[in-house]
This record gives sequence, C-alpha cells and structure tokens, in this order.
Amino acid sequence: MNDFINKIIGDLEGKKEWKALEARAKLLPEEYRTVYGEIKNYVWQGGTGLMDPSDLFKRLVDLFEEGVANGKHVSEITGNDVAEFVDKLAHDGKTYTDGLRTKLNDTIAKKLGK
Repeated sequence: MNDFINKIIGDLEGKKEWKALEARAKLLPEEYRTVYGEIKNYVWQGGTGLMDPSDLFKRLVDLFEEGVANGKHVSEITGNDVAEFVDKLAHDGKTYTDGLRTKLNDTIAKKLGK
C-alpha cells in the first residue's frame, strides 16, 4: 500500500514540477520557445532514446534562461545542428536501450539462477 501511495504522491509532485517547468519555458522569448517546442517534439518522438527526459528539459530551460539573460540568440547556444546539441545534452541520461539491456541481462540471470 505504501508503494502505491508513494507512486501517487510522486506522480503528483512530478506533474507540479512539469507544470512549473513549462511555465518557465513560456516566459522565454519567441525564438527560444520555438526551439524548445521543436526539441520537445524530437525528444517525445524518441530522438534521444531517453527513458525519462525530465532532467534534459530542466537543463534545457536553464540553458535557455541563461542565454536570454546574456543576450544570446538561441542558435548561439544550440549551434546549427540542434539534434546533435540535444543528443549531447541527453548523453548522461538512461536510454531505452540501456533499460532493455538491463532487463535482458536480469531476466537471463534470473532464469539461469545466477
């Protein structure tokens, strides 16, 4: 029962954090909001392979806010290859492939009694 309650509370907290992050993103200038929206589409379509992209979006909004504060154009942050920029930013996150590898190894070890 406690796991169930923790999951609900965690989900609610996650929703609050997401809404707060999206509110911050809406305050960005139009060029930044446009790029942020396109990056979200790329990530949600599996472009990075991340299992949980929430940290990526937090870092992205932080970078964009810093860029705005320093008077930079968004392309000065992302460069011309935005997909490469996002992939590098996402590099530290756990991907679906990582999760599948772990699951495969765990399943085999369990079935073989290891």
